[in-house]
Amino acid sequence: MLTGSNSDAILPGRTIGLLGGGQLGRMFALEARRLGYRVHVFDPEPGCPAGQVSDREVSALYSDIAALEDFASSVDVVTYEFENIPVSAIDAVAAITPVAPRGEVLHICQNREREKTFLRNAGIPCADFRVVDSVESLTAALKELGGEGVLKTADFGYDGKGQVRIRVGDDPAQAWASLDAPRGVLEAWVPFAMELSVVAARGWDHSVAVFPVVENIHTNHILDLSVIPARVPEASAQEAIQIAGRVIKALDVVGLLAVEFFLLPDGRVIVNELAPRPHNSGHFSFDACVTSQFEQQLRAVCGLPLGSVELLRPIAMKNLLGDIWNQGEPDWAASLADPDIKLHLYGKRTPRPGRKMGHLCAFGTSNEDALAKVEAAAIRLGHS
Repeated sequence: MLTGSNSDAILPGRTIGLLGGGQLGRMFALEARRLGYRVHVFDPEPGCPAGQVSDREVSALYSDIAALEDFASSVDVVTYEFENIPVSAIDAVAAITPVAPRGEVLHICQNREREKTFLRNAGIPCADFRVVDSVESLTAALKELGGEGVLKTADFGYDGKGQVRIRVGDDPAQAWASLDAPRGVLEAWVPFAMELSVVAARGWDHSVAVFPVVENIHTNHILDLSVIPARVPEASAQEAIQIAGRVIKALDVVGLLAVEFFLLPDGRVIVNELAPRPHNSGHFSFDACVTSQFEQQLRAVCGLPLGSVELLRPIAMKNLLGDIWNQGEPDWAASLADPDIKLHLYGKRTPRPGRKMGHLCAFGTSNEDALAKVEAAAIRLGHS
């Protein structure tokens, strides 16, 4: 493990190991190579987005301990770009080379029961919840939480998968059957005004840097638009930043932690979910901040000083899903006709409905200007 002193820093020219090869890993690898590092990627899928821009791509299952050990032996530090990695894989790698964030962070964040319990025990504001494992326990939990809520699987789940909205009068048996899992978490229904997120970074020396608050707009449970800075009262933004700092310290994270929030009608914020990695809503930082979330992840895990998180201009981001290929290749040139538009494509071979294939960012003189520009650019692609 690194100690946080400058003499321990993993400097440019050395090799970073990355578990997971999706678009988050691709953008991390691009930033790492820009700073002069070599990058080795471990992912089950050959030709993965991160592997396309790495120095070495290892295509093996996360259960292949021999491949993991060989991978770990070839790098100086390891980090990861998504949390659905078996903790056993992290443990195998950590026995050979430093891993950040540590395996216990992954263990907590990849299970909603453990995550919610951690937040409650740490005194972090979040929705009231109950752990359920049967129709009977779900029925009892619904009575305790006012008759409605959101039932979520305990393990995994993303982009709205693995969750069921239960309203007053709905049949608990039907909701439990549709979850199709042996254990779940019932969260009290939160009548939120807006969804927000914050990406925080923490180094081996315990220094913390928190990016600007992001306003997120979802469509069919998938992030559609992000607006930065979030259009919220300053007190709400500062509360979200302060809570994100508390959570990353309490979890003892080295690396990145994305904290998703609900903004309540009275201006308070409560934590919804955690992700110990770069976050979709943080992609704006690649273009709009002095230091991107991906460079910050690199700095944190390598023991380098954290960079500035200053936002240079208002910006809006729109995800590009595989649906926009339904009528053929999108019109990239038309979209880029506005010089304030930035296009990022992830190198995925096959577009599918709902699959994140890339994103657009638009700079503006204000939030509204940036949002109008990015939506107009998406329409020119054929993305309504």
